[in-house]
Amino acid sequence: MSDVHDDYVAGDINTIDESEDNEDYGNEDFASDGAERAAAATAALEFIAKSLAEDPEAVSIDVSERQGKVVLSLSVGANDMGRIIGRRGRTAQAIRALVGAAGARDGVTTSVDIVD
Repeated sequence: MSDVHDDYVAGDINTIDESEDNEDYGNEDFASDGAERAAAATAALEFIAKSLAEDPEAVSIDVSERQGKVVLSLSVGANDMGRIIGRRGRTAQAIRALVGAAGARDGVTTSVDIVD
């Protein structure tokens, strides 16, 4: 058996470095900066919604936090609501899956609400 401190290399995949690069998701700072960390999810939602909408100028997204989740509230024009929701909600479900994947990439749990 070798000693734990033998052959230590900073940044080695099998070691834990005490640095600012390691993020602690269990602290209270997560709640305060979760909206900024959901930038990829917000950008993905904005791109998808504006691409689907007939009136891209009417698309707006409000970012808030609820119970540790970043909630993205999507508002579109009245004529575009059907396009965003889709038949039986399939388009909305796909949008939620894509935005969830974009948020997960940044380590954030997201939820998309479609607002009238």
